[in-house]
Amino acid sequence: MSMSQPTLEQQRAQDTWSRAAGQGKDYVNAAKSLPALIMNSGLMQTLAFCHVKGKHHDLVATHLRAWLAKRNGLAGDLGFEKFMGFLMTRPPADFQAITAEAFAWLRWLRQMAPARNAGQAGD
Repeated sequence: MSMSQPTLEQQRAQDTWSRAAGQGKDYVNAAKSLPALIMNSGLMQTLAFCHVKGKHHDLVATHLRAWLAKRNGLAGDLGFEKFMGFLMTRPPADFQAITAEAFAWLRWLRQMAPARNAGQAGD
């Protein structure tokens, strides 16, 4: 019996599960706010906002960038400036697909972050 590869949904779940562990309430709140920010302002504007805002917003954005970089065949987290440069050079269809992937990953993070951090002090 051969081992099958996990589905993309399982990969998203596993990635968000591991990244959300022990992050706390501020991370959970930042994770919950990102989809609406992307919907209202766009992916690049939201990543820029998170970078400037710092702390938990930047950490969630860093985790998202790392996932998107991996999904696009890039090595590791490129860092904010290099990743923004990468996004700026994508054809429109690729940029739309990257944005759609961001939403798909964030759907998992919105569920996994509270589950991994339930019952922590301050919640």
